[in-house]
Amino acid sequence: MRLKTLEINGFKSFAQKILLEFDNGIVCVVGPNGSGKSNVVEAVRYVLGEQSIKSMRGKTGSDLIFKGSKNLAGGSRASVTIYFDNTDKVFKLSNDGGKGNEYINLNYDTISITRQVFGDGRNIYILNGTEVRLKDIHNLLASVNIGSSGHHIISQGEADRILNANIKERREMVEDALGLKVYQYKIKESERKLERTEENMKEVGLLRRENAPHLNFLKKQVEKFEKVKEMQTELATLYREYLKKESIYLDTEKENLLLERNKIWSELKEVDNKISLTEDNSSVKGDKKIEELKIVEQKLNSLRTLKSELERKLGRTEGMIEAKQNRVKIGGICPTCGKELGEIDREQLEKKENDEKELSELKNSQISLVTEIQKITAEEAQMLKAAEALKQEINQAMENLRDLEKEKFKFKVRHQELSSGLELVIIKEGNLYSRKEVFENEVKEGVALIGQEVLSYKNFEIVKNENTQEDLKRKIERIKIKLEDAGMGSGTEIVKEFKEVSERDAFLAKEMEDLTKSIESLKKLIADLKEKVDIEFKEGIKKINVEFQEFFSLMFGGGNATLSVVVESKKIKMVDEDESLEISRDDSAESEIVFEQGIEISVSLPHKKVKELHALSGGERSLTSIALLFAMSQVNPPPFLVLDETDAALDEANSRKYGDMLEKLSKHSQLIVVTHNRETMSRAGVLYGVTIGSNGASKLLSVKFDEATQIAK
Repeated sequence: MRLKTLEINGFKSFAQKILLEFDNGIVCVVGPNGSGKSNVVEAVRYVLGEQSIKSMRGKTGSDLIFKGSKNLAGGSRASVTIYFDNTDKVFKLSNDGGKGNEYINLNYDTISITRQVFGDGRNIYILNGTEVRLKDIHNLLASVNIGSSGHHIISQGEADRILNANIKERREMVEDALGLKVYQYKIKESERKLERTEENMKEVGLLRRENAPHLNFLKKQVEKFEKVKEMQTELATLYREYLKKESIYLDTEKENLLLERNKIWSELKEVDNKISLTEDNSSVKGDKKIEELKIVEQKLNSLRTLKSELERKLGRTEGMIEAKQNRVKIGGICPTCGKELGEIDREQLEKKENDEKELSELKNSQISLVTEIQKITAEEAQMLKAAEALKQEINQAMENLRDLEKEKFKFKVRHQELSSGLELVIIKEGNLYSRKEVFENEVKEGVALIGQEVLSYKNFEIVKNENTQEDLKRKIERIKIKLEDAGMGSGTEIVKEFKEVSERDAFLAKEMEDLTKSIESLKKLIADLKEKVDIEFKEGIKKINVEFQEFFSLMFGGGNATLSVVVESKKIKMVDEDESLEISRDDSAESEIVFEQGIEISVSLPHKKVKELHALSGGERSLTSIALLFAMSQVNPPPFLVLDETDAALDEANSRKYGDMLEKLSKHSQLIVVTHNRETMSRAGVLYGVTIGSNGASKLLSVKFDEATQIAK
């Protein structure tokens, strides 16, 4: 890669476009003071991204635009373009994570960089016709060892800048000269990526923390719903068995009652026929006893019906008591929220007190029902005993009747028995009808609770018959109450939301894992890059010292000059929550010591005791700076060097030495030299003369050596 051409248009004193071609290793720019020759150097600085307007002898960006003269109007913008040969494709533009630079095409034999400034101070950068960022220009130039420190551009009055710099600034200049700037860019960009990644990780962590309570709530709801589903499954099994048994019972009982009714009717007809054949000579006493027996049997039937109803009611009440006892047994824990009662509000406490109260009342109801059933059972036993006594009395009376009376009385008793039996059948049929209605309602309720699955009871096969209907009924009622308390409905929406939120949390967890891996990778990359910079920096210092000693000895006829890596300690203090650091001037402030690595320059002039830089004369400082800068350029040569009157303080003998060094340097880097020195001009392959034309603007001439000497004067 080499520098091909520099195009300047409207920049400072160059009102019209000029073109400098660099076909030789050494190109000299000459001209009288005030002609604008140093503006060529500043044009190079400018197009390579210099941000200090002051270093280009201006205050604002508009100061870089041609101001105009008596014969020429001022310009509206300034433009500088530099062209590089890229046939070897050495220019690189690494993806720094910025927007769009990965789409910049560098597959050209010539790379052009243009920078324009407008009247309002606005700047734009153009790379091969595509507008880019300053960051992209720095990145691109760093890939060919043209850094932002300016080690490749040494202007008049800045030759000893490296001597005046502090140890940290010197290190940066040396790193730039060694081509390590590209690693520094990568380190900084990796650190920015690391910072962004850590911020992203914080945001993802915050999202997970914000999401966690809702996810836990949904999880508990789903677990609750799963329990509801388990209860529904159990309920479905109980329902199928209960309904199957109940349907079998209803069908069997209906058939049995029909047979019994037909049998009683048939026998009643026979008894009626026999009674009609005999006269009614039955005693009044016998008739009275029969009437009494009839009344007792009717009461017995009523008692049995009532008892049956009370027993069913008792079963339901016991189921409700068990459910409420389970709720109250929770003790000091809220059955709905799981909190200690001390944490819940008055309304929840009142609810618990009320629960203890559908429970006290239920137990009282249970006791009343049991008492009532016991009472009815006792009364039933007494009535059975009374009925038996009446029958015995009737039988005794019948024995006292004549044979006919006995026969007739027997028929009438049988008639009454049959009539009572018929009435009992009718009562049973009524009860059966009521039970069938209850059965149908239970089927409907089961469908409402667990769906059409309940209707599969018709195909249910009873394998075991351990549970009685009463047991099944109680279990069903208990589960129904639990389901009612759970109040979950179908729970489909909750399950769906839980799945969505869980998937979102899993995605965030995976993102956290990826970000963690990315952070580890970036930290390793930064550490590796820093280690590489450190190793190459120390190796580079050794190489620079060899060249520095050679150039220094050549310049001063002996002596010693070296660079050394030093560590300087500084006291710093914390200034904010983000752990930003600031140099502490207050010894009482909370602070800590940090160590900063830099470069120190040691020189020893021949035949002199001077060893400190500040003790050197101006000329000696200039020669030392030149020797060091030339040494740095030899270790990792930049594509070109710009020297702006760095030879101004040299005498004739040193000028020859300077010229020899130029020729040596030109083997590795193109040289653009602004000079008044005849010896320096003699080493150039091309001379460009800069003068002020009659229109008040700088113009460029290609001149011979003798003409250049005259122009320089």
